[in-house]
Amino acid sequence: MQPNDGDTPPFRLPDPRLRNPLMLPQGVRDPATVFLTEVIDHPNIQVGDWTYYNDRTLPENYAETLAPYLFPGAPEHLRIGRFCQIAQGVQFVTATANHPMTGASTFPFAVFDPPRFGSYRASLPRGRDTIVGHDCWIGREAMLLPGAELGNGVIVAARSVVRGPVPDFAVVAGNPAKVIRMRYDDQTIQRLNALAWWSWASDQIERAIGAIEAGDVAALEQHFNTTA
Repeated sequence: MQPNDGDTPPFRLPDPRLRNPLMLPQGVRDPATVFLTEVIDHPNIQVGDWTYYNDRTLPENYAETLAPYLFPGAPEHLRIGRFCQIAQGVQFVTATANHPMTGASTFPFAVFDPPRFGSYRASLPRGRDTIVGHDCWIGREAMLLPGAELGNGVIVAARSVVRGPVPDFAVVAGNPAKVIRMRYDDQTIQRLNALAWWSWASDQIERAIGAIEAGDVAALEQHFNTTA
């Protein structure tokens, strides 16, 4: 498949600044589908353009729904790339969900003692950031544990529990989640990461939609070489 070289692209990406980007056949926007950049304002959460979340419960606080233990100013961050697709019930359990483990009990006594609440949070060990690469699909009710790191193009099956690093373009499932297959061979993964189409300008992506949807890496490379 060759990239479209016409003057008018056959597809227009939605404005990444829209709160509800999905237009239903009835001509109304789906309230359950949101671009996360437009509903999350949290200093510890960074989200790339065109990453969407779908939740029929219509949460009042999207940051708290997705990362309930990540407080503003926490020592760790949640970083999500561009063009990710996140289903209802997904949760990112960050490191500040941990309890103290150096004493005789793991009960967080200081949480219930207002004068010590702030110092308790500060005493928790510095956790690793949780990272989601570009173009990842995270299925319904999946859970990412502290320090999980998804590569680009990863698919996480519904209700999986993910910890640690997941390689680019892997499909993972289960508790604990394990790689069940790779979407492409190593050489193709290297080519896709080198292209990094998710970082292209929007009009360049629009003209390459046919090649992206077809998984035609050679056409993507041709498109990149003729427009770079």
